[in-house]
Amino acid sequence: MTDTITRLGPYEVLPPYAAEQLVDRLGIVLTTCEPDLVTGTMPVAGNRQPIGLIHGGANAVLAETLGSVAAMMHAGEGGMAVGLDLSCTHHHGPRSGLVTGVCRPLHRGSTSATYEIVISDQRGRRTCTARLTCAITKARGRRRGSRAAS
Repeated sequence: MTDTITRLGPYEVLPPYAAEQLVDRLGIVLTTCEPDLVTGTMPVAGNRQPIGLIHGGANAVLAETLGSVAAMMHAGEGGMAVGLDLSCTHHHGPRSGLVTGVCRPLHRGSTSATYEIVISDQRGRRTCTARLTCAITKARGRRRGSRAAS
């Protein structure tokens, strides 16, 4: 892990917040950033609950990170995406290794987008299934008939 990150996938992290990124603290690494697929990994070590299993909140951070990057890509240049609803079902609690999250779109509309994020352990066992819905704001262009400011 580093002290600061300057990019989260295709997006710049605003300089005042580069040293405060939760993905850095949890060791999340994005491995694929495509419109229909965002993937990433996270170590179990350092992200455990007191009995040694991966912490459910860490799963939630991985899921929301992957889904938010996907939603930002859907929002496009100058657009914005913010999480509205996150639901996580924890199936199995790994005690070591890496977990991998795979995010795919379920719905992509003009004002909202919903993603399913499947998190699996290194043996391919599903450990968590999450669903994230984000509010989408697209970049605003000039409206037909509007005048440029003089």
